[in-house]
Amino acid sequence: MTLTRFAPFGTALSDVAVLQNRLNSIFNDFARPSAEGGSESLAMGNFVPAVDVYEDTHKLVLKLEVPGIRKEDLNINVEGRTLTVRGERKFEANEKEENFHRIERRFGSFTRTFTLPQTVETESIDATCNDGVLSIGLAKKPESKPKQIEVKVGGAQAAGNKQMEASTAATK
Repeated sequence: MTLTRFAPFGTALSDVAVLQNRLNSIFNDFARPSAEGGSESLAMGNFVPAVDVYEDTHKLVLKLEVPGIRKEDLNINVEGRTLTVRGERKFEANEKEENFHRIERRFGSFTRTFTLPQTVETESIDATCNDGVLSIGLAKKPESKPKQIEVKVGGAQAAGNKQMEASTAATK
């Protein structure tokens, strides 16, 4: 008599196990150092610099992290209500052969696009780069700046106070 193993789900369960093993193998191959040079295979592609956006009473400011990017490799454009910042961090290849063990810094080009609010004046923009931080300042339109309103004494109560002051001055 021959014994047969009962598989209630058929071969589907074993197919899932095979697929899982294959995926694990692929991910392990990706993380494993290569035989030549012993370095990890890291993608050297495009990157996206971090940005902070804030505003005060006079302007809107964008600060982008761009360390290692020369001013000649940065391009800032405004078209309508769209601000576009483009740049490129180039890999510095020396003439001599380098023995890199790991390259984690990102190189390549980036593009960041921002939609500007109606409150900023797109004609007056200033940009400065200091210690690897690109600061872009956009002045606010005069009508969008907060205005200090002086409180004046007026109305019926003020008129009554003036009459009372006049009558007390006449009795003196």
